Amino acid sequence: MFVGKYYNSIDNKSRLIVPAKFRDELGGRCVVAKSLDKCLVIYTKEEWQKFADELDKLPKSNPETRVIKRHFHASAADCDIDKQGRLTIPQELKSYAGIDKELVTVGSNKVIEVWSKEFWNEQLDPESGELIDASEAAKGLEIYGF
Repeated sequence: MFVGKYYNSIDNKSRLIVPAKFRDELGGRCVVAKSLDKCLVIYTKEEWQKFADELDKLPKSNPETRVIKRHFHASAADCDIDKQGRLTIPQELKSYAGIDKELVTVGSNKVIEVWSKEFWNEQLDPESGELIDASEAAKGLEIYGF
C-alpha cells in the first residue's frame, strides 16, 4: 500500500527519485500514465493490468469509452527504476502534468500520484495548507459509505 506525501524534484535528465518506501512494492518496473487530474499515476505492473482489464470491460461501441481508453493507453509508459531508485518520466507526461522541477509524490493506496508542486499547491487551502473541499467531495460518495 502506498501512503504518504513526499516533496522532491526532477533532474535535468527527467529522472524522478522514487521515495524509498515505494520502491520495494514497485519491484523495479512500473507503468506511468496520465491521470484525469493533471497529475501522473505510477502503477505497479499488476495494478496497471487490473486497471487495463477494467477499461476493457467498458462498452466498445460507446465513443466516450474509446476516448477514455485512448487517454490512458496512449499516454502509458513502461518504466524501469534504476539502482539509485530513479525513473525517467517521458517528456509528454512531464508536459501534461506541468512538471518542470519541483514535484510532490503522493501515495494513494494502490497507486502513486506525481504532481507538479504548483498544481499540488492549487489543491490546498492557502490558510490551512490542507486539501480543499475533501469533505465536500466525500458528500458525493455517501452512497459508498462515506
